[in-house]
Amino acid sequence: MVFTISNIPILISASTFLAMLLLFVGLDQYIRQNAKARELIEKLRESGKNRNVSNREKSSSEIKDTAQNPILNFLSLLGKRLIPEQSADYTQMRTRFLMAGLRRSNVPALFWGSKFLFAFFLPICFFLGITFLKPVDGSTKLFASCFLAFSGYYLPDIWLRMKTSARKKKIFEGIPDALDLLVVCVETGMGLDAAINRVAKEIKLSNEVLSEELHILNLEIRAGKARQDALRNLAERTGIEDIHSLVTLLIQADKFGTSVAKSLRVFSDSFRTKRFQKAEEIAAKLPVKLMVPLIFFVFPSLFVVILGPAAIRIYQVLLYPS
Repeated sequence: MVFTISNIPILISASTFLAMLLLFVGLDQYIRQNAKARELIEKLRESGKNRNVSNREKSSSEIKDTAQNPILNFLSLLGKRLIPEQSADYTQMRTRFLMAGLRRSNVPALFWGSKFLFAFFLPICFFLGITFLKPVDGSTKLFASCFLAFSGYYLPDIWLRMKTSARKKKIFEGIPDALDLLVVCVETGMGLDAAINRVAKEIKLSNEVLSEELHILNLEIRAGKARQDALRNLAERTGIEDIHSLVTLLIQADKFGTSVAKSLRVFSDSFRTKRFQKAEEIAAKLPVKLMVPLIFFVFPSLFVVILGPAAIRIYQVLLYPS
């Protein structure tokens, strides 16, 4: 392209447009950064206020929200009709819901109501769809209805398993920091209960899930429950093997009168070694996992790039010999 005097207005317009675009992008980034900073400051200010909210107020608000929602109310009534509260299945599910962080009293009823609702709702939607869109033979209808009913019945179980797994992962990520803080607090002369309370407050911003579990542990101890029972409840609510080991260590240290600080220090060192070994195991599995994408995606593209020009040249020489 030859630049002439007639192209100068075009260049000026393009430069002006580019400058305005960069200016607006810079202003947008500046506003977003300030908004994030203000949001973080507000969270830090409100974190102290949120700690003063009692569990009674939370439970009453949850019950009020459930009562005002007709869908949740219907699912709760349906679940209580199908699975009574005195049944073994109803009681057994409470532990699974605690592992997922669901502590409402009507959660099992909502869960069972959702299972049966999805089991009937999905086949009905399928029948309505094929009635108005496209006719299907009877065997296909029967197979699709059974498959949708089966899928709808187990869909809440899949959701609960995914939620529990995500929560366990979040707690597992916060165990090293919480354990180091607990060791520091105990070694400075704090009691175990005060140290747990302090750690729960300190890690609230970084790991709210683990902070909530430690806070519940502290509330149970304050309510008069024995420390061993409260610690066992913590291990049962989380369902993590490392928490079980930590609880067993604390119970044995309390039972035999050994130093809690030394026990926690030894457990912290062993846990750090275990975490390092797990990281090495994950790193050792990476080459094997990379074989599939390398074979099916990377190697074919390399073959095309390397052998493609040679194949074209050979084809030209054989077809049009000089």
